[in-house]
Amino acid sequence: MKIQKLKAVAAFATLAALGLGATAANAATATATARAKILRQVTLTNTSDLQFGTIVTGAAASTVAISSSGARTCGSGLVCSGATTAAGFTIGGTTGAVVTISVPASVSLTSGANTMTASLSASATTATLVANAGSFSVGGTLSVGANQVDGDYVGTFTATVDYQ
Repeated sequence: MKIQKLKAVAAFATLAALGLGATAANAATATATARAKILRQVTLTNTSDLQFGTIVTGAAASTVAISSSGARTCGSGLVCSGATTAAGFTIGGTTGAVVTISVPASVSLTSGANTMTASLSASATTATLVANAGSFSVGGTLSVGANQVDGDYVGTFTATVDYQ
């Protein structure tokens, strides 16, 4: 008799569970919001070039440094003259957005078969755009060889900005 009671209780519990699962009373809903933030296309414009000026070489290797503000430091044994500037850039984009700034570690300057290398340094690694704009500059240190061959040395580098 106990077994029959247990079977009856188990059958009743199974029917009750099946009945509860079939009702709509267990359904639930929720809503979500779809969002998108649109940013203006970021732009970068070169406003001035990195200019080391005129350099008279010496018997020993030395350097000429241009700070990101354009100030020159002429190394030992060199004679420096002429105008100097840091490379300048303006950034366009969305007000309040933050952009990352990157420049290569160095640039090679050539005159015919002759070369010199300048290490590069940006004035900032990030910028927050104000009134849809920002700016930064790039200075560098030029390694001038002992008795560097004369010539007009030129090299190009690419600065990059991107939204964070």
